[in-house]
Amino acid sequence: MYSDGQNKAYSGQGNFVGNFVAFAAMFILFIGAIYVLSFWTLENAWWPGIACLVLAALAFLIPQHVLGRSNSHQTERSAAVAVRAKR
Repeated sequence: MYSDGQNKAYSGQGNFVGNFVAFAAMFILFIGAIYVLSFWTLENAWWPGIACLVLAALAFLIPQHVLGRSNSHQTERSAAVAVRAKR
């Protein structure tokens, strides 16, 4: 794969700090989802349950939908833009 005229062995090469920060942020969200379950009681189940669901969904959906576009090839994106421009 080529990026800025240089051949990259794989898409994550040279992006350790950014990858680590993203991993740490999503892991903190996931740990927060588990931690909020410690407030679960029979009298108070709604707020911890909703908070856990939201935090866990964010921890899984942000990497899949927002950060997951980094593996798209440049020519695929430029072809999609060209198709949209013709419409």
